[in-house]
Amino acid sequence: EMDMAELQEWYKKFVVECPSGTLFMHEFKRFFKVTDNEEATQYVEGMFRAFDKNGDNTIDFLEYVAALNLVLRGTLEHKLKWTFKIYDKDRDGCIDRLELLDIVEASLHISPWEDSQLLTPEEVVDRIFLLVDENGDGQLSLTEFLEGARRDKWVM
Repeated sequence: EMDMAELQEWYKKFVVECPSGTLFMHEFKRFFKVTDNEEATQYVEGMFRAFDKNGDNTIDFLEYVAALNLVLRGTLEHKLKWTFKIYDKDRDGCIDRLELLDIVEASLHISPWEDSQLLTPEEVVDRIFLLVDENGDGQLSLTEFLEGARRDKWVM
């Protein structure tokens, strides 16, 4: 879906930022200005792992392009599936309350959102589970996550 000129521009920017040809975790954290906050660090590390498709603990140019393509051109379903993968830290196929709470707290440290003044992170998690956990088992499956996000603008 990309033309050659756009790909070349992305490559030039990538090489300037990552002269070694790979993006390492510490560089990724520096980009997000994550230093000593544990929640934010875990969130950014989850993002990094989701972009690191081959699991070699670096992001190469192809992984970088795939990530940018997802962010800039990906469908809502692809973005939600990627988001679910980040939130499911233990990779058991479900998001539990603690995993979601960690993400909510981390996201506040990286970029405060509109309702952050009105609701505590615990209240946000409670509200999401109330709206999305269809079977009431205390875990969000990928299906519940996708359907809940599509159904409710606040959850999205």
